Order: sequence, then C-alpha cells, then structure tokens
Amino acid sequence: MAYSAEVVRKARLRLAQAKDDRERENREHLEQAYQVAPRLKEIDRQLRMTMAKAAQAVFAGGDAQELMAAAREENQELQRERQWILDTTFEEGFLDETPICQVCGGSGYVGSSMCECLQELCRQEQRKQLTFLSAGRESFEQFRLDYYPSQVDPRLGIAPRAVMEKTMKTCRKYAYSFNLKSGNLLFSGNTGLGKTFLSVCIARTVSDLGYSVVYESAVHAFSCLERARFEASGEDRIAATKYNACDLLIIDDLGTEIAGQFVTSALYSLVNDRLLENKPTIISTNLTVDEISSRYGPQISSRLRGSYRRVAFVGEDIRLLKNRG
Repeated sequence: MAYSAEVVRKARLRLAQAKDDRERENREHLEQAYQVAPRLKEIDRQLRMTMAKAAQAVFAGGDAQELMAAAREENQELQRERQWILDTTFEEGFLDETPICQVCGGSGYVGSSMCECLQELCRQEQRKQLTFLSAGRESFEQFRLDYYPSQVDPRLGIAPRAVMEKTMKTCRKYAYSFNLKSGNLLFSGNTGLGKTFLSVCIARTVSDLGYSVVYESAVHAFSCLERARFEASGEDRIAATKYNACDLLIIDDLGTEIAGQFVTSALYSLVNDRLLENKPTIISTNLTVDEISSRYGPQISSRLRGSYRRVAFVGEDIRLLKNRG
C-alpha cells in the first residue's frame, strides 16, 4: 500500500522507539538478573567463549570435528543450567530477548518490502489523521435516512429518501468491497446533504481494510499543491506527493477554493494523473456538472462525466433541519 511520506515517517519513528524501548527493557532485566543470580553472568561469559575457544583450537591445528563437538556439548550444558536458573528464580518471560518483530527484527522491512509490523503502524497513523478530521463519530450505521423526505419530489419524480437510500448503499458497497479497480465517484448535490459524512465513512472503512487513504478539503489540497509548486520547500514537495501516491484520494467540497489558473491546472493534473494510473478517486462538490465545466473548463468536466460515477445527494439541508429541532 502506498502510504504518504508523512505517515511512513511517523510510523517508522514509532517502530524505532518501540525497538529502543524493548532493547532497553531487555538490558535492564538482564542487569537485574545478574544481580539476583550472579551465576547467570558467568554462564553468559562462558557461552560467548566456548565457540571462540573451539575456533582458536582449530586454527592451531586441532581436530576440527572433535573440538567443535566438544564446544557444542559444553554450550548445551551451559544453556540447560541457564534455563534452570531462569525457571526457578524468575517469572516466565523475564529475560525474553525476542525482537520487537520476529520477521524483520524491528527494521520495518524484509528486503525491499515493508514488513507487516510497519504496515500496521502506518494504518494506525492514517486512522489518526482520519479520526482527527472527522472527530471519530461518522459511520454508516449512524447515517439517518429519516432526515430525507419520504414524499415524492415532483422535480425528481421520486422521494428524496429513496434516492438517498440508494446513495448510502452505493457508498457502503464501494467502501467494504474497495480495491484498486473500484473506480471513481462524483458526489454531487447541495450543501448539508451528507456528502462529507459518507465520504468520511468510506475513508475510514477503506483505511481499516489496509489501503492508504488521503482525505482533504479542496481548499487545503490546492493550498498544499500551490506551496509545493511555488515555495520550493522540500517538505512541501514531499507532502504534495501523497495525492498521487495514495490508493484512494478523497477531495471534499470542490468549488469552495478560490478559482484561478493554478487551481484549474492542478485539478486537471490530479484528475488526469490518477486516471492514467487507474487509482480510485472520490470528489464531492456542490456544483453541477455544467457549473464544473464553466468553472474549470470542458477538459476536466469531460473526464468527470466519462470516468466518474455520479452519486446524487438530494433533500433538505440537514444542518438546518437539526437547528429547527
């Protein structure tokens, strides 16, 4: 999974800290054990010496097979005595010196591949970002259809609640069956109809499945991309790479940013690059497709029309309904 540089950096720092903590704890326990049972220290010293002595004897012209066999026998006897002292003197696991991860030893990588231990920390760091964004409350189970009118809307020819029930099912299915071929969604509808709510639900669910997710408001995303383009900061450029690197990109509230040539160019690059790489993207907006064309140009509108599945949000502003009590 392609996690952002910032997520990986934080995850690696946590793994390194956990590795250091484990090694420090092991050293402290060993020193305590030596104080309680001084014989342990002598045994450990002898264990380090047995094989070295055998090797020296071989180089001096001794019988290699006989000397190594004797060294192994001495080593095994010392190991048995050591284990007996541990079993009779200390609680189980007191001198457990296994690394923080038995697969990678705590490095986070097996060859050039990220180890599962580091992947899990990346997932946790990503969840922190999503939880901070959404205050940790949104879930599909909390999506309330009773806020949407059950009477047929003459303009739609159907009840808003029926439309939103289909929308919720679409979002839920997309989230729980997500893969790198899931395609793109365009959430379209007026403000206050649940676009952000369901976007966050998808983000959290897809993240929990182990995929890398970047969720940004359009204002924040274009601000980040603009800094990376014009301020020439290495940190800003690295931060901007997350938009193309992630498995799922969610851009919320497209159209709330200040329009301009840079925004149009950046949006085109973002949409086009992810389409070329077949990476799923979700864009939510209060704009109609015609308004998108007028604001950003026909090239972007054409790509959204042709490569994004439109998901309709209809009804009355839920925030206003809540305020009315």
